[in-house]
Amino acid sequence: MKPVLYAHPFASYCWKVLVALYENHTAFTYRSLGPEDPQAAVELEALWPLKKFPVLVDEGRPVIESSVIIEYLTLRYPGPVRLIPADPEAALEVRFLDRYFDNYIMTPMSKIVTNQLRPEDQRDPYGVDEARAALDTAYRWLDGVMVRRTWAAGENFTLADCAGAPSLFYADWAHPIAERFPHVRSYRSRLLARPAVARAVDEARPFRRFFPLGAPDRD
Repeated sequence: MKPVLYAHPFASYCWKVLVALYENHTAFTYRSLGPEDPQAAVELEALWPLKKFPVLVDEGRPVIESSVIIEYLTLRYPGPVRLIPADPEAALEVRFLDRYFDNYIMTPMSKIVTNQLRPEDQRDPYGVDEARAALDTAYRWLDGVMVRRTWAAGENFTLADCAGAPSLFYADWAHPIAERFPHVRSYRSRLLARPAVARAVDEARPFRRFFPLGAPDRD
């Protein structure tokens, strides 16, 4: 039986897992969380009362949190693209960069986006300024890392790039990556050209009108 993924195509952490699945052509059942499948949301809440997604279910076992899901897929459904290196030290670098993208790019980006969803009199401009400064710092550090790398952790596409794709995609919409960070900009372009990432981008296209800051006319 194929694993089942509860996800939404426009959600950044869902992209992360979808890219991993598409990279290795892993067969799965996609339960898209939306009005077209209302039962999927009911099942998700039964599996995970916090109702955060994605959630993978394999042989009745729920697997929760995007990084853990990708680690699980690597163990149970290995494919030609090894997303976690066999070498323990190389794997540490991959896991570190995975956390870097989630914590230092995705998190401040999300702060900017969710602030826009608040009533106008409850918005936090100071917090948004902090998030923008944090993103510039994160871009600056990453720009130095990417000087001699094709992918986040080196020359192989890994878990770190599964995290990097959605975080840099949406971060550049929320707080554009400045020209002074050319290596980050080039890396983002390489990510978007990767077939697995391009597929996730295309599947999310119908939902762009829901981006709270207004989706730019690009990508």
